[in-house]
Amino acid sequence: MGAVEGKVAFITGAARGQGRSHAVRLAAEGADIIAVDLCGPVASAAAPPATRADLDETVHRVEAAGGRIVARVADVRDHAAMEEVVAEGVDAFGTVDIVIANAGISTVDGLFTCTPDVWREVIDINLTGVFNTLVAGTKPMVAAGSGGSVVLVSSIMGLRAAGGIPAYTAAKHGVVGLMRAAAHDLAPHRIRVNAVHPGNVRTAMIDNPGMHALFRPDLAEPTLDDIAGGLSTINLLPEPWVEPEDVTEAVLWLVSDASRFVTGVTLPVDLGATVK
Repeated sequence: MGAVEGKVAFITGAARGQGRSHAVRLAAEGADIIAVDLCGPVASAAAPPATRADLDETVHRVEAAGGRIVARVADVRDHAAMEEVVAEGVDAFGTVDIVIANAGISTVDGLFTCTPDVWREVIDINLTGVFNTLVAGTKPMVAAGSGGSVVLVSSIMGLRAAGGIPAYTAAKHGVVGLMRAAAHDLAPHRIRVNAVHPGNVRTAMIDNPGMHALFRPDLAEPTLDDIAGGLSTINLLPEPWVEPEDVTEAVLWLVSDASRFVTGVTLPVDLGATVK
């Protein structure tokens, strides 16, 4: 029997990277999946956008792992769209037991290059989008009265700070506050709310030209390998990054009964970066 056998998980940003990893692993552990991704460009994002083909690949992998899936293209900034997708998933699977608010973007805009438009876009996706996901996903949990588990994906920049990413840092700190407030509001309904804080994860979030150039401005066209040394200096353990599956292991623990008395915590998966 899987760790989340018979559960239904609502996951945003599921077309690739961490979101896909969470969806596939939870399916292998017995869950059905409601998956959402924008599958389109975001002006301020450093990474190239996910595509519908990426989301289709997530569907294929979830089904290959033994799970059922409802997958839709939708924008986490659109509260009504989140509620519509959740409603469709509930019609298909009966309930929602798990919410993983994973969708987010990164930018490489510093304090004086972060325009108001960039600021609003990052906050809208990385914080308001998390709020929309949380509310849409937990309404059916409360109505069902069977409890549940929520994981909000923050970042090490939700627990510390660095130069060059003010909007991202502010949004991820905001996710921590939202998590703690929601843990209070949802505890009477036996719904746990926690946050995970990945460090550098080997996805498009760090493997993109903007991030490469941020760490190696001395090179004309730096690659991920070129910035591995710089990324390693951030961490206590001598590795440059974790894999999406490493974050998934923490998420799986938080959404399973193994952590049934854990709520309101911030859990780094960061090679020790937050304590260095």
